[in-house]
Amino acid sequence: MPEPAPALERIRQIGFGFLASKTFLSAVELGVFTELAENPASWTALTDRLDIHPEIAADFLDALVALGLLERNDGVYRNAPDADRFLDRNKATYIGSHFEWANARMYPLFGNLTETLRTGEPQTAHSEDKDVFDELYGDDALFERFVNGMAGMSSRVAEILAESFEWEEYETMCDVGASKGIVPVIVAEKNDHIEATAFDLPRLEPIATEFIANSGVADRVSFHAGDIFEDGLPEHDVFVMGRLLHDFDLAHKRELIQRAHDALPEEGALLVYGTMIDDERRENDDALLMNLYIQVETNGFDYTHEQCQSWLQEAGFSRTMACDLPGRGSIVVGKK
Repeated sequence: MPEPAPALERIRQIGFGFLASKTFLSAVELGVFTELAENPASWTALTDRLDIHPEIAADFLDALVALGLLERNDGVYRNAPDADRFLDRNKATYIGSHFEWANARMYPLFGNLTETLRTGEPQTAHSEDKDVFDELYGDDALFERFVNGMAGMSSRVAEILAESFEWEEYETMCDVGASKGIVPVIVAEKNDHIEATAFDLPRLEPIATEFIANSGVADRVSFHAGDIFEDGLPEHDVFVMGRLLHDFDLAHKRELIQRAHDALPEEGALLVYGTMIDDERRENDDALLMNLYIQVETNGFDYTHEQCQSWLQEAGFSRTMACDLPGRGSIVVGKK
C-alpha cells in the first residue's frame, strides 16, 4: 500500500492530537511515572497500584510506550529516560504540576473554543478581568494545581533571568503576580546582594511564605500581599511580570505597565516574559494556540514582541528590547 501523503499525515496528526494529549495527561494525573520510578512492574501489578481497570490497563500502558514515555521489556514497564527525569513527583526536576493544571482546567475548558469563536466571550463563570481568578481561587484542589503549575513553568525562566540580567546594577526586585515566589527566590539565590519581593493576592500568602521560609534566602525575600489594580506597587529597582499581562484586556495591560513605570526610579527596569506571538503571527504555534485558550478563559489575549514594546514606550520607558528565551518563551525589557 502507498504511504500517506505527508500533508495528509500532518493534518491527521493535528486533528487527532488530543488523543495523545489526554492519554499523557491522564498518566500524569494517575501518577504512572512516579509509581514506575520507584518500581518497574507488569501491567497486572500496575492495575492495583494505579487503581485502573484490568481490561484497559495494558492498552493504556502500551499507548504510553508508543508515545515514547514508557519502555516495556519482557512484560515489565519502566519509565523512558525523559519521563523518569521530568515526571516523577519525587524528583526536584518534576514538571508535572504544569500538566496537572492543564488536565484539571485547560483541557476541559478549551473544549468550549467554538462558543468563544462565535460569541467573542470567555467561557468561565466570571467574565470581568479583575474577577478572573475568583472561581479558581475558590477551589482548593484546583488552586494548588495552579500554583504548582505556575511555579513549574517559571522555574527555568527564573534561572535564566537570575543568571543573564544585569542584577549588579540594581539592589531590589519585585515579581508582580509572583504566585508562590519561585522567581524572586531564585534571583536572590544567585545574586546575594538582591532584596526581593513576591507580590500577589492575600490568598497566596500562606503558600508563598512557607516556600520562601524553606528556600534559604528568607532573610532577603519577602511576600507583599495586595491587589495589583487597587494597591500601589511597592517601590523597587526592577519589576518582573511573568505570564501576567496576557490575562487582561488592553486597558488593564496598559494600566499595569504604567503602574510599574511610575513606581520605578530612573534607570529602573521592567521585565515582561511569557509565550509571545512572533511579530509576523505565523511561526510560533505555541503562542498562537495559547492565545486562543486565554480568550476562552478570560477577556485577555497574548501579544507580539512589537506590541509589548509599544505599550512600554507609551508608558514612558525610553529604551526597550525583546529577545527569545530558550524553549518557546520571550522577554521584553523596558528601562526608565
